[in-house]
Amino acid sequence: MTPVELSRTVLCAVRRAVDDGELSVAVPARAVVTPPGPGGRGDYATNIALQLARPAGRPARQVAEILRSHLRDTAGVADVEITGPGFLNIHLEGSGATASLVREILQGGGGDASGRQGIILRTGVNSGPAVDSSRDIDSNRDENGTDAGGSTDADRDTDPDGDTEADREADVDVDLGADIARGADIAHGADLDRDAYVDPDANPAPDANPTLVTATTPDTAPAPDTAPRPTNPPYGHAPTLQGRVIPLRVPYEVRAEVVADSLVRIIATQGGRAEVDHVRPGERVDLRPVPAPEDPAPLGPDAARWALLYPAPHDRPRITADHLLQRESNPLFRVRYAHARARALGRNAVRLGFDAVPGDLADVTAADPLVRALAEYPNALTQAAAHRAPDRLARHLVAVADALLAFQHTVLPLGDEKPSAAHRARLALAAAAGTVLAGGLSLLGISAPDYL
Repeated sequence: MTPVELSRTVLCAVRRAVDDGELSVAVPARAVVTPPGPGGRGDYATNIALQLARPAGRPARQVAEILRSHLRDTAGVADVEITGPGFLNIHLEGSGATASLVREILQGGGGDASGRQGIILRTGVNSGPAVDSSRDIDSNRDENGTDAGGSTDADRDTDPDGDTEADREADVDVDLGADIARGADIAHGADLDRDAYVDPDANPAPDANPTLVTATTPDTAPAPDTAPRPTNPPYGHAPTLQGRVIPLRVPYEVRAEVVADSLVRIIATQGGRAEVDHVRPGERVDLRPVPAPEDPAPLGPDAARWALLYPAPHDRPRITADHLLQRESNPLFRVRYAHARARALGRNAVRLGFDAVPGDLADVTAADPLVRALAEYPNALTQAAAHRAPDRLARHLVAVADALLAFQHTVLPLGDEKPSAAHRARLALAAAAGTVLAGGLSLLGISAPDYL
């Protein structure tokens, strides 16, 4: 039973309680189901009883007791416990919870799958070193991924219309923001120097005349060889904002442009539609993140977007070369490296003659944090859309990446070990994590290369 199916099961329990006259409430449109927090038990938990306590005119624990009796009778539910003020902690039968979660992710994919026009940022001869996202640096160097943290060695003319200096500065900001924002899916590799690398001790000099070149590319990297072709709606998409139009009035500023661009896609995952409008100084805005202290374009499209999206809106972004370094201390590198590792595991499994089959993972304790992070991905999307905060999605992708990098060493057989059902299940979990990472990066407008 997947989190989506379990959410429907909880709503059915509420509906049965209402039909039986045990509760007198309106059945809510959705029930939030997440892995249990500190002090919780079981596979999933929900606060639906606390949500219904006030309209029902009953204590939350009493509402929880009513719902527990209905949930216990559901196929696939082994037991239901009540903790705290009225949280329902649900135990699922056998190992079906993890296998169903992995199957749902692989069948649905992880995010925005449409192709759109992207941007390649070409820097001049005075720019700093660039990152070559098409080179296979670590993914194939160590087939078991033992080195997860290795490192590799807009001027405008005067406005002929006579605008004020402030107007011209605003125009520069919005043009730059639109350029980076339109780079939602960036073509890397063929247009970059394949011999380029990042010197950890070098500080890229700003490019005085960056040139933006358009290109068309799909949002996400190709699916791993071992993953089934997506057949369902992308994992994490939900109708929480179905039919709603979300106005996003933003100032003429590069960071606001990039945040709004990402929110358009994130809000779409929840069934809503964002309408972006630009306002002049002094007019009311819906988004006003702390502006970037300097032009982020010399970082390149991916690093520039991450630098602007990863900090919370009230935090000032850091526009430094640290975002380009292929080191464990760089969150962007960890996320993209983890995705590349998931793809490399799939390729290596093909060479070993086995594929991914969702199954039991009870024998691998390192899988628990990864399963939890994957199960929480839909809630991260919902919260990012509701609070207009792409940084929540970015931080969750870091959590998924870190959990995958800790788990990856258990996926492939070692030495003379033969591939087993356990290896197939672990490979499926790694493929699911790669799918979520690719989908999440796509929603942020950042590429997810198969080789890094």
